[in-house]
Amino acid sequence: MSNVYKQVELTGSSTKGVEDAISQAIAKANESLHDMRWFEVIETRGHIEHGRVAHWQVTIKVGFTLD
Repeated sequence: MSNVYKQVELTGSSTKGVEDAISQAIAKANESLHDMRWFEVIETRGHIEHGRVAHWQVTIKVGFTLD
């Protein structure tokens, strides 16, 4: 049996760090996407306020199995 996958691009944001931004994006996607299998980090960036990192933004591609 072969699988067919679809990819979507998501951007998560967090004041805590990169891993939390990824987790936030995946947790939100899990509300409507099923059978997610993998993710790939595409871009990492952040917002600076008063000379310090205020929050992180991480763009990921998520692959999931089609029914």
